[in-house]
Amino acid sequence: MTIRPRRLRTTAAMRSLVRETRVSPAQLVLPVFVRDGLDEPSPIESMPGVLQHTLDSLRREAVRASQAGLGGLMLFGVPLDGDKDAAGSCGEEPDSILNRGLRAVREEVGNSLVVMADTCLDEFTSHGHCGVLDARGRVDNDATVEAYVRLAVSQADAGAHVVGPSGMMDGQVLAIREGLDEAGHDDVAVLAYSAKYASAFYGPFREAVGSSLVGDRRTYQQDPANRREGLRETLLDLAEGADLVMVKPASHYLDVLADVAAASDVPVAAYQVSGEYAMIAAAAERGWITREAAMAESVTSIVRAGADIVLTYFALELAARS
Repeated sequence: MTIRPRRLRTTAAMRSLVRETRVSPAQLVLPVFVRDGLDEPSPIESMPGVLQHTLDSLRREAVRASQAGLGGLMLFGVPLDGDKDAAGSCGEEPDSILNRGLRAVREEVGNSLVVMADTCLDEFTSHGHCGVLDARGRVDNDATVEAYVRLAVSQADAGAHVVGPSGMMDGQVLAIREGLDEAGHDDVAVLAYSAKYASAFYGPFREAVGSSLVGDRRTYQQDPANRREGLRETLLDLAEGADLVMVKPASHYLDVLADVAAASDVPVAAYQVSGEYAMIAAAAERGWITREAAMAESVTSIVRAGADIVLTYFALELAARS
C-alpha cells in the first residue's frame, strides 16, 4: 500500500498545515440585541450566555468585538411594548432604540467594525409580523416595502454601514437601494436576506426581541422543503443590486448555501440562528457534547459550504480561540 491518506493526519501541526477550510474572526458577525428601558443587561433564558443590552453595555460589547478582530455587529432593537403599533412606525424614528444603538456603536468604535442594522418591522409591530397588514390581516408587500425604505434611510442616518432587509418582501432590495441613493447614502451597503426560510429554529430569537407574533410567517418566508427557490430568490436580489446576500438559517440549509455561493458574484453570508445556537449551548450544559468543539465544527461547516461571512452568537468565543 503506497497511498496512505492518514499520513496527513498524524499530528495536530500536520492537520493544521493541510486544513482546507479556515475560519477567521474577521469573517464573523456578532448579532446583538439592545432593549429600551433596561437598567442593566438582561439574560435571554433560551440563549444561554446571550444578553439584551443597555446602550452602555452595547458600547462595551462593541469594544470587545472590535478588540477581538470581529468583522462586524448586526444590531436588533427591542422597543418598549407601548411604543409598538400596527405599522411598526417607531422603528424609523431617529430616537428609536435601534437607531440610538447604531449611533452609540459608531461613536464607540467608528469604522473598526462593520455596523449592520436589521431592517425589518417585526420587532416594532404590535402584531409581530414583518410588515404592514392589509384589511384581511395579510402582510401587504408593497406597503411594507415603502416602510422598509423609510426604516433603512433612518438606519443609514444613524450610522449603519449596512442595512439588512430580512422580511422577504418582493422588490425590497431595489426599493431600498433607490431610497438610500436618493437620501445621499449611496455608500451604505444592502445585505439581502435572500434565502430566508420559515424555520422552526427561530424560537429563542423571538424571546430575545420580545416578539408579539401571533400565527406564522409562511406566506412570505420560504418553505423549508424548497431548494431551487432559495437560488431563485438570490438571483432576483442580485439583479436588484444587493451588495451581499444571505442564507438563513445556516446549518440546516447547507445545500442552499452551496448553491448560492456557486452562483453569487458578491459576498455570501449565512446566519447561524438562535435555535442552532441554543441546541449546542443546551446540549453542552448537560454534558452531552463539548461546547467549544461543537461550535467550531458547526461554523466551519458553514464556511466549508461556501459562506464568506457568518453571523453567529459564538463569534466572540470563536475569535478567542484563534
